[in-house]
Amino acid sequence: MSRCLLTPFVLVAVLTPALAQQPAASPKPLDTAERSAVIDGVLEKITRNYVFPDVAKKMEEAIRGRVANKEYDALTSGQEFATKLTEHLREVCKDKHLSVRFTPDLIPQNQASAPSAEERRKNQERMAMRNFGFKKVERLDSGVGLLELEGFMRAEDAAETAAAAMAFLANSPALIIDLRKNGGGDPAAVIQLCSYFFAEQTHLNDIYTRGTDSTRQFWSHPAVAGKKYLGKEVYVLTAKYTFSGAEEFAYNMQSQKRGTIVGETTGGGAHPTRGFRVTDHFFVGVPFARSINPVTKTNWEGTGVKPDVAVPADQSLHTAHLMILKKLADKHKDDKPAAADLKRITESVQKELDEMKAKAAAK
Repeated sequence: MSRCLLTPFVLVAVLTPALAQQPAASPKPLDTAERSAVIDGVLEKITRNYVFPDVAKKMEEAIRGRVANKEYDALTSGQEFATKLTEHLREVCKDKHLSVRFTPDLIPQNQASAPSAEERRKNQERMAMRNFGFKKVERLDSGVGLLELEGFMRAEDAAETAAAAMAFLANSPALIIDLRKNGGGDPAAVIQLCSYFFAEQTHLNDIYTRGTDSTRQFWSHPAVAGKKYLGKEVYVLTAKYTFSGAEEFAYNMQSQKRGTIVGETTGGGAHPTRGFRVTDHFFVGVPFARSINPVTKTNWEGTGVKPDVAVPADQSLHTAHLMILKKLADKHKDDKPAAADLKRITESVQKELDEMKAKAAAK
């Protein structure tokens, strides 16, 4: 079974690989027939696939009630209609992965067909332009490593870049992983990165799928490209924007006591999602499964991942850095040159953090 934790960017890429080849026509105003077709199609996909059948039924009842009250009759904009449907569905399910989307481009009918070689090439180019989600790899003052990830892109494509990043960071005394702007992506890439931090194969997550009434286990890989990052502390930065697969990474590291989460409570999306074509211009992302952590026996859906150290997102990097610097200072207290250097760096980082706090307080 494939498992997808899709951000809006990934959802569009999965559903509409051929859109670039089909020029968009000027969107026509929606009429009653098209609105009805969209509603019927969306509800049919939700009823058949949503992970909780009882909640799916409640969503249908709520939308049918709004239709009876003629709440959608005045909506002629496809984008506005999709936004409103999403809002009303989420009022019932509270599920941020569920969404109805509109595109002025024609959505191909046969979404099940594999992308062509040209489509794969173009998609690879787009991912490469974003460096497969690896935005920044550097060593901070004191040698602490920093890895900033904007997304978890397809594991097979990102593997070489991930290995290069981890090789660069291998000698860092501690590592900070910045997921504050990460909206998720390929869960296989999440497991791939997690695998660098566990010496033994570790049970990280389960996925229960409604359609097959089955549960699949996901474990870290026993071997990775390059060296694993073992025996040293890892800090994960989070924000309200951190979502989906990025949340899984943080939750995996936290539940296994392998990482310290610093920042804000995350967005709260733990349901793998699949995209479905509804009409020529509408599609819907439907959560069809749910994560079950082997340690907590639950997940972060609706609650988000709670940080171990709660601070505003823009202060989390400095906070984590200071936590590491304090431990390094204790470790090197008998080494006078190293201790003096760490003291200087700590004072500089603390001054910057104090200035950030003062600026925030003045607002």
